[in-house]
Amino acid sequence: MSPRRVITPRPIRPTPDRAIGLARLSSRSGRTSVALLLLLSVALSGSARAYRPFDATDAAVAEQGDIEMEVGPVGFLKEGSGRFLIAPSLILNWGLAADWELVLEGRQFVQLGNSASGRRWAVEDAALSLKHVLREGVLQEKSGISIAAEMSALLPATDGEGGAGAELALIASQRWDALTLHLNGAASWTRTHTPGMFASLIAEGHDAWVVRPVAELFVEAERNAPTTISGLFGAIWRLRESFSIDAAVRLARAGPVSTTEIRAGFTWAFGIGLPTLRRKQ
Repeated sequence: MSPRRVITPRPIRPTPDRAIGLARLSSRSGRTSVALLLLLSVALSGSARAYRPFDATDAAVAEQGDIEMEVGPVGFLKEGSGRFLIAPSLILNWGLAADWELVLEGRQFVQLGNSASGRRWAVEDAALSLKHVLREGVLQEKSGISIAAEMSALLPATDGEGGAGAELALIASQRWDALTLHLNGAASWTRTHTPGMFASLIAEGHDAWVVRPVAELFVEAERNAPTTISGLFGAIWRLRESFSIDAAVRLARAGPVSTTEIRAGFTWAFGIGLPTLRRKQ
């Protein structure tokens, strides 16, 4: 899995003149949310690394033939005077080959309050990514630093705001007896078609701990926009090898605007296998 992982979430800001467009998408996005949550009926197996609830990721990928589902059933975001539910957020990671992972993600924002008329739903932060382990290390049960690269297509929001973009990230991970660190650096062409950058440092207790504290500090910059500085603090609880739950609080500031976000969710891993072609004897 690769909780992302991509540029800091930017919630929708519906206004009265956009209410009609949001109304058109609301019934479709509501059905999509139900369909995504129905995927949870799949039987589980395998192991979950549980790198929710971060914005960045680790230098590892899902095992070949496995799917890792990272789900945030509901979250809360307050940015300036705006308040939003995030219900749900979903990341699907598929191990398509050895050391390769395909990732599809998105989050559905629901505006709270009476500041806009009509329905106030939109799917944002959608991205399709390809991740590759460049150097196998501690996260692959070998010695030394694990290094990975991730290429992402940043998809437009369903309400039509903004366009498409692209991002290239480099990730390095190292583990010691009681501490694991993940360093991320990324350059992007944002959805508003300006250059941007993102840097993150994740710290967590050792993976062997059933409940481990986690933290993340990241900085995001984009041309013609205030620099965002964000800190996240939380915990991950592994209930079994294939299932973990997490909770965290994120505090951020971009110029005069303060952000508070509450995240809670789970990571669920299961194998689907891959078809193999064998020559008949």
